[in-house]
Amino acid sequence: MTEHWFRSRRVALPDGIAPASVCVDQGRIVAIEAYEVDTGVSNLTDLGDQVLMPGLVDSHVHINEPGRTEWEGFDTATHAAAAGGITTVVDMPLNCSPVTTTTDALEAKLAVVGDKLWIDTAFWGGATADNLEDLPDLLDAGVMGAKSFTIHSGIDEFQFVNREQLKTAMHEMAKRGLPHLVHAEVDHHQTPPMEIASSYHSFLKTRPPQWENDAIAMVIEVMRELRDEGLMPHAHIVHLSSAEALPMIASARDEGLKLTVETCPHYLVLAAETIPDGQASFKCCPPIREQTNQEQLWQALLDGVIDCVVSDHSPCTPQLKNLDSGDIEKAWGGISGLQFGLSLIWNAARERGIDLDTVVRWMCQQSAEAAGLSNKGQIRVGYYADFCVFDPEAQFTITPEIIHHRHKVSPYVGTTLYGVVKATYLAGHAIYQDGEFIGRATGRPLLKTESI
Repeated sequence: MTEHWFRSRRVALPDGIAPASVCVDQGRIVAIEAYEVDTGVSNLTDLGDQVLMPGLVDSHVHINEPGRTEWEGFDTATHAAAAGGITTVVDMPLNCSPVTTTTDALEAKLAVVGDKLWIDTAFWGGATADNLEDLPDLLDAGVMGAKSFTIHSGIDEFQFVNREQLKTAMHEMAKRGLPHLVHAEVDHHQTPPMEIASSYHSFLKTRPPQWENDAIAMVIEVMRELRDEGLMPHAHIVHLSSAEALPMIASARDEGLKLTVETCPHYLVLAAETIPDGQASFKCCPPIREQTNQEQLWQALLDGVIDCVVSDHSPCTPQLKNLDSGDIEKAWGGISGLQFGLSLIWNAARERGIDLDTVVRWMCQQSAEAAGLSNKGQIRVGYYADFCVFDPEAQFTITPEIIHHRHKVSPYVGTTLYGVVKATYLAGHAIYQDGEFIGRATGRPLLKTESI
């Protein structure tokens, strides 16, 4: 017998947190029994009062390999993820080089994975202005879906799409039942240049909420057109920042459109009013907005208008953040926070009286569902035995010494949080425990064409 039992007085089950014993065999959950059950075996991990929850599923991570491993890479990214209780990530099609817009580029990415994956890793493709002929083959090669930008992506090799191209790409994904991710901003070229290069307030004015609102309205219009043509597209809005878009999102969902939405820890725990000038570690696009906007995002999560919380981990070298000059205008836009998402969100949630079970739903179950990752994100019979052991009452401080990202630049350095990841299990095996990594990298590259 290869059975292994996990027991805790706090297990995050689909129906809530309760005492339970969970049996694992060959990497899958095969039984969930009462806490007091006689397992009949010595192969038992008793976690006491620590929370046994599903491993997090982070469907928005820029790993940047191959081609830009000086920014990040599979080894460092998946180490950081494991330390944060994450057991599955979906890698974005940029900012690697080549970008993942062809089957050759996907194969190049798979060729460098090797033994670097500490957790399971799936892949998004890209749907760009110059790859629409290649897109069908890419979608059939095993990506989970594809991502488009409706604004310049930040790198020239990943081209943004216009309305017609967006519809063409969404049509291909709708035929296959795959999600179409959209970075939803439209540049109207009507905003003034930054008045002061080091001023966060000046930067914020250059990326107004209307850019997001108009792009999301366009996505919804395209979804309606495809529905009227007999298709049922699934569009997914990535990193929602503008709370002004929430009413139209809710309305679109009420009429039956399959529109899912994510937001990120930085939009939920950071506020524009508190960001100091000259600190480009806070720069991202769309930007971190004001406190009133933040509170509306929290309410939308509670109301179910926003589905999930993912990192949008988008690192770069410290030099590209202009740390010495404080030039926010020219700095790379992206937040590094992959390792700390669970603790960041739990810390803010507990301050608002939100229970851990709700956080689990946002960061495990619903993030997996939005990405089409079946058998992930829940403690349920038949699902993978991917677990995070979490102490919600313990505290820690984020310091450079504990960061496992390639670079230590993060707006969260110095922050003290409730919620410590004590251990992470992948397919029933411990890969991280009490600050140490265990064994060797055993994560798998996940392809939609294979059994996930």
